[in-house]
Amino acid sequence: MKDAEIWMDKGIDFIVLYGPKIIGAIIIYIIGSWIIKKLINVANKGMTKQQYDESLKRFLLNLAKWALTVFLILTVVSTLGVETTSFAAVIAAAGLAIGLALQGSLSNFAGGVLLIIFKPYKIGDLIEAQGVLGSVKEIEIFTTKLVTPENKLAIVPNGAMANGNIVNYTAEGKIRVDTTVGVDYGSDLQKTKEVLLAMLKANPQVLQDPAPSVNVSELADSSVNLAVRPFCKPEDYWDVYFATIEGTKKALDSAGIEIPYPHEVQINK
Repeated sequence: MKDAEIWMDKGIDFIVLYGPKIIGAIIIYIIGSWIIKKLINVANKGMTKQQYDESLKRFLLNLAKWALTVFLILTVVSTLGVETTSFAAVIAAAGLAIGLALQGSLSNFAGGVLLIIFKPYKIGDLIEAQGVLGSVKEIEIFTTKLVTPENKLAIVPNGAMANGNIVNYTAEGKIRVDTTVGVDYGSDLQKTKEVLLAMLKANPQVLQDPAPSVNVSELADSSVNLAVRPFCKPEDYWDVYFATIEGTKKALDSAGIEIPYPHEVQINK
């Protein structure tokens, strides 16, 4: 009984000593989390009203959320009676150790900052980087998310993005679609070019400025190859690409222009 009374007394002393601090810390955390959420929402609305770049807006909101969350945690720890100066020293020491262990992540963070500052691409752009082709879905603090033409999500580290080659297909507002078709050596080249140009100009997704072009690109072994090159908006690339290939076949067939193909030789016995 005496042991039970001793433990009960200790429990009461603990509740009296630390109970208000724990309750206060919980209340501060709940209220602080609510305030952070409201601040982020207000900042989001303000940036949207000021027409901030979507990539910059998301990056700054993520950064602000992390900074405010760290501040809230320090406040909660201080409320519990932990010396924030010593706690900050521990965090600094731990941060140094973690920083050395996570140099790649810090590089990705720095890369994210550089991408936001220099803006080689923005959300919605079609780009090719680090061997990945896709539309930019999101630029986060450490990574960039791309959606490939196969609708796969590719996550690429920002450090690699900032230090590697980036091809932005959207930046200029138009893109050239390159296809090649071979015709028989006996074909009338002028007629062939006119037929293919008419086919391209009939496609409403093909831009007229710059104008589409059809030019002889190669005198191959069994065909005269022509480079068929329409321009279109980046978002119409695949539609125009497939339409050009199909339209080329139909247009040449209608004009009686042969596309060479291997013929089987039959030997009569």
